[in-house]
Amino acid sequence: MPSLRLLAPALFALAMFGATVPASADSFSDTQRTDIEAIVKNYLVTHPEVLEEAMAELTKRQAAAETQKHEASIAQNADAIFNSPHQVVLGNKDGDVTFVEFFDYNCGYCKRAMDDMLNLMKGDPKLKVVLKEFPVLSQGSVEAAQVAVAVRMQDPSGKKYLDFHQKLLGGRGAADKARALQAAKEAGLDTAKIEKDLGSPEVRATIEENFKLAEAMGMNGTPSYVIGKQIVIGAVGLEGLKEKIGVARCGKATC
Repeated sequence: MPSLRLLAPALFALAMFGATVPASADSFSDTQRTDIEAIVKNYLVTHPEVLEEAMAELTKRQAAAETQKHEASIAQNADAIFNSPHQVVLGNKDGDVTFVEFFDYNCGYCKRAMDDMLNLMKGDPKLKVVLKEFPVLSQGSVEAAQVAVAVRMQDPSGKKYLDFHQKLLGGRGAADKARALQAAKEAGLDTAKIEKDLGSPEVRATIEENFKLAEAMGMNGTPSYVIGKQIVIGAVGLEGLKEKIGVARCGKATC
């Protein structure tokens, strides 16, 4: 059914020709309905910019609604998103902006996004970085994520975790338990302890929490990010991430 804005020219024309405008659309006679449809069609053909304006307004409203939904979801889950004990914290732990990344060790886009994250850490000393394992692609992804959690349990500082993370995510071939353990060994971690910790409640709790958070925020792929009050789905590139950080920091893309 056309909107009142689109029907206005038609209704005005009917009134000019002496037709009585009914109180509701259901009250139109067949003749009036046919006349209105013809007038509306002619008006839209003559003024197609009206459709562009309507679509632009719809897109604007949808974007605003999506932003509002994201902000509400982040507010409801803020503590688990930004301050959970089940996460890796890198960069400036007291930073003014927290950059949260959900990733999968078998995600090709995550491999490229890792370079973006490293560049951000290097160039922004006020950035707090949080990494959350989100193994959505395969059983191998789940195994690699479990090893990653055990690595974090062994290395709360995150220094060796970052080395492990780069070796595993930056390596060739599919990630699984064997490759993850090899990356952990190369990073100087105790793989025997990791094997033991794989069965701990902490590993299960970490991955379950990350999946619940992702579901609550409508994330269905990797990489996905939470930056300030913004949810970002997909690999948007270094400049795109910098803009989001700027918005979180000072309300605009460049501070």
